[in-house]
Amino acid sequence: MDKALEGIKILDMSRVQAGPSCAQLFGFLGADVIKLEDTDGGDNTRIDMAHVDGVDSVYYTIFNGNKRAMTLNLKSEKGVEIMESLVKWADVLLENFSSGVMDRLGFGYSNLKEINPGIVYASIKGYGEEGPYSSYKCFEYTAQATAGLMAANGLPEGPPMGTPAGIGDSGTGLHMAIGILAALRQRDKDGQGQHVEVAMQDGVVNLMRIRLIRSLSTGEPNERGVVLGKSNIPLTFACSPGGYDDYVMIHLRGYMWETVLAVMGREDLMGDTRYSDDQARNERADEVSSIITEWTSKRTKYEVFKEMAGAGVWCGAVISPEEVITNEHLIAREMVVEVTDETRGDYKMIGCPIKLERSHVEVQRAPLYSEHTETILTEIAGVSVTDIPSLRFDGVIA
Repeated sequence: MDKALEGIKILDMSRVQAGPSCAQLFGFLGADVIKLEDTDGGDNTRIDMAHVDGVDSVYYTIFNGNKRAMTLNLKSEKGVEIMESLVKWADVLLENFSSGVMDRLGFGYSNLKEINPGIVYASIKGYGEEGPYSSYKCFEYTAQATAGLMAANGLPEGPPMGTPAGIGDSGTGLHMAIGILAALRQRDKDGQGQHVEVAMQDGVVNLMRIRLIRSLSTGEPNERGVVLGKSNIPLTFACSPGGYDDYVMIHLRGYMWETVLAVMGREDLMGDTRYSDDQARNERADEVSSIITEWTSKRTKYEVFKEMAGAGVWCGAVISPEEVITNEHLIAREMVVEVTDETRGDYKMIGCPIKLERSHVEVQRAPLYSEHTETILTEIAGVSVTDIPSLRFDGVIA
């Protein structure tokens, strides 16, 4: 069966997370993705975050599955020649270097569109290539800080806090994937490529829309940690056996309250004016919390989850990262998969969240450093097998 994006060719020059996560999505959906790395060790996350010496890090493997990998020295004359062949081959070039780096290498968009007018040149930047911040460096937490996320997150009386979720990096990768697909669709109409840019700060601001409602509507300052309307009732409640993550999230607002009471067998409280609406319950938050916790503390979080969610309550067991990778639901949906790797050893991998009826995703291991260089050189760049040893000796490839 053909894959959804089969025939699309991606030259992935990005590193770390934002770009690699974007390119991996294309690989999941059938595109031919070549991860192009330098001859000095490549993507620094291979080694910088490794848990075992000499083995690619988990950080690297979870963002680089379903790709081929090659190395190339772009500062060498022969490397430039080979790069031009790759540019002619590619539908998309993806990069997340600091502003100006690609231009200095001679591979900015103005140069590449002369080589391949149809290429989609995708750039991920911290703050974009225009604007007062455009020259500043950026990574996950600076994007969170400058997009309003940190100011919105944390306890009301505490300092701003970031979130460990990859909102800035992987969130930007998702935005870029949409941008690339839009550019490819437009190219279908007129044959012309274009420059697509996504700034990390912009991406986080876009994901902050809900948190910006008050600022946009009334201009009043937001209170840290409060989303839509202040509530003194906690979102999570302790469960048995009382471990570090033994909690369940239960939504108690609006009509959910009566359903929660029914599940707990507390029909005696239905219609009680002390808890009749959100405001009344908020004024008696400690009482409400005690009522809920008295019931949840006698059950595991999964038992509470099953009973409450089964009755239609917005409820979720607080599942730890350790539990995520063994979660039966996520495994059944192939969001957690086992990948075979003869070199690194088999490992668990996060799968593709996009499920297409006619394009099943087969998650493949991340490529080894320079693993496919020789194949790509002969198939795409027209290099003779007999010339490869000299290219390696001259430092053109690793």
